[in-house]
Amino acid sequence: MPDGSIFKRCGCRDTETGKLIGVQCPKLRRANGSWSSDHGHWHYQLELPKTADGRRRPLRRGGFNARTEAADELDQVRSLLALARRDRARGVEIGDMLQHVARTRGPLPDPDEIRRRLRTGGTLADAPTVAEYLTTWVTGLQIDENTILSYESHVRNYLIPHLGTIPLDKLRPHHIKNMFAAIEQRTAEIHAAKTSPDPKVRATVKGIRPCGPSTRRLIRATLRKAINDALAEEIIVGVTNPATLVKTRGDRPHPIVWEPERVEHWKTTSKIPGPVMVWTDELLAQFLDHAAEHDPDLHPLFHFMAYRGPRRGEACGLRDSEVRLDKREVTINNQIATHGHRTRQKPPKSRAGNRDLTIDADTASVLTAYRARRAAQRLKAGPAWPDTGLFFVRPNGHPWHPNLVTQRFNKLVRRAGLPPIRLHDLRHGAATIALDAGIDIKVVSEQLGHTTTTLTRDTYQSVTKELHHNAADAVAERIKNKRRRTA
Repeated sequence: MPDGSIFKRCGCRDTETGKLIGVQCPKLRRANGSWSSDHGHWHYQLELPKTADGRRRPLRRGGFNARTEAADELDQVRSLLALARRDRARGVEIGDMLQHVARTRGPLPDPDEIRRRLRTGGTLADAPTVAEYLTTWVTGLQIDENTILSYESHVRNYLIPHLGTIPLDKLRPHHIKNMFAAIEQRTAEIHAAKTSPDPKVRATVKGIRPCGPSTRRLIRATLRKAINDALAEEIIVGVTNPATLVKTRGDRPHPIVWEPERVEHWKTTSKIPGPVMVWTDELLAQFLDHAAEHDPDLHPLFHFMAYRGPRRGEACGLRDSEVRLDKREVTINNQIATHGHRTRQKPPKSRAGNRDLTIDADTASVLTAYRARRAAQRLKAGPAWPDTGLFFVRPNGHPWHPNLVTQRFNKLVRRAGLPPIRLHDLRHGAATIALDAGIDIKVVSEQLGHTTTTLTRDTYQSVTKELHHNAADAVAERIKNKRRRTA
């Protein structure tokens, strides 16, 4: 390996030609031949390993004020080159790295870091920044379109603005914690502005959605997925995924039942106790009766969702061939997903989402009547009736758009004067009522299409008072039977 050389040069130019004099400038040395202390800067030069195609490439770096600074960096370059030992391929790679550093005028990499990368077999090039990596990562994904849109939103609106400049291999948990702290602070500011009595202040956040706990969990999940992919592809090596070490604040919102006291408070104040509300069975019965009278075209779909808890897209995408009313069975293996206002059919979101549902006699009766109603509508439409293969369709035979189903649901709830819930909360209500009826949580989990019972238990187990009353009475009964009778 060449030793290299250290020299001085300046930026002086020839007065006649205008060309740089460089190392030939007479001011660089004193009369006795020693280097001038106040003219020019120190540089070093070293021959790097030849390129992969055999071309020579000298490395030159300069601008040092002291000779010792140039000598120290030259020693660092020698140490880096020595790490390749007799591995020519690694020598070429180190040379490429040093050549890139020289071109970009960046700092030399730490020899200990390069030694670690060599030991783990990773690439020697500097890791991309979080922004560079995430931009490339999200454009190369081959997954569900809606999931990509969600990832893109998280990357564009949160991850790049807060973490984009950090090298991917230098990303640490405290960076991510600081990001979430900033997001929470901004969310609080948005909430405060939206509730401000000043219309000008409210106008500053018009159309801006705050980032709630659920979204923050999804942002963390996106980052965790991206870094796991970087580790799998060895873009970074030898590090722990920092996103796995960070917990987002704010628990998953649990459903709250519209108990009579809460309904009365809502009627007085218009305040809703929480983001996820479910009806009691009495309120649900009132809604279904109202829907049967005022929206008979959608009543069967709402009934199905309320009794068996499919997701909105699963109900809209239910295939006619998968409804076996004689056996009181339904198979969920299709859904209508929304992309903006556009829709497309696709399988459920997970393997557990492909599931069989057993329906009760009342639901079978409602669906049987609906199928007869649909047959009459088809006969009336004649050749204009489209062959969608779907069970729930509009009176003209076309599929229900999930967003339209939501709009019709909200309208029915308002006109019925019922305490508000979301359409998705019919699913929560189905789970709540099932648990309240004593159905095993494993059965409820499979009914909902959850991958494990953990999500079912965490979300629903503590919803209804009846379960807790029963538990409290059971504990008290056991203790009472063991106590001595006292006066």
